Amino acid sequence: MFRHITLRQVLTALTGSAILAFGLYHVHSFAGVTEGGVLGMTLLLRHWFGLSPSISGLIMDLSCYALGWKLLGSRFLVSSLLASGGFSLFYRLFERFDPLWPELAQMPLAAAVLGAIFVGLGAGLCVRAGGAAGGDDALAMSISHLARIPIQRAYLLTDIVVLALSLSYIPPRRMIYSLLTVLLSGQLIGLVQRFGRTKCAE
Repeated sequence: MFRHITLRQVLTALTGSAILAFGLYHVHSFAGVTEGGVLGMTLLLRHWFGLSPSISGLIMDLSCYALGWKLLGSRFLVSSLLASGGFSLFYRLFERFDPLWPELAQMPLAAAVLGAIFVGLGAGLCVRAGGAAGGDDALAMSISHLARIPIQRAYLLTDIVVLALSLSYIPPRRMIYSLLTVLLSGQLIGLVQRFGRTKCAE
């Protein structure tokens, strides 16, 4: 199974997972900006039904990975194992240090933009390597493959649905920043993915 992935893809997936983990730890975890996709849905289920994200997140992530494996094959699975495993290791490493920008908690606009850059570049590199660092990415890749639409539109679709549902417990003013970050990060993921395809074609 490992013959389906190259050294370049391994390095790309690990680099992307490191950037993603860095951004989620140093920006998102302190900014109070919610997410769309699987992560946003786990927060929604916790709020309304008291279901722990450790349970709901695991179930949804595994379901999204299984769907991606079925649709995209073994290369997707191997790349995703590298990306998700790398993300966990890098996040654990970053947790050992103090946050670089704790003041972002009081600067939601800056946090939304900066967070989107890290998520867009990090997740984009993982997708470019053919894998997913989380269930959100696996679901977006599957939708993009099935519907034959650009991946940024697939991200937008899942994020908008979850953010709209999240309005049931999150003030609209705060949701604006979440919408901004998912819009920017989705576009960046698409740009990084297309850039990779151009390089491969050349």
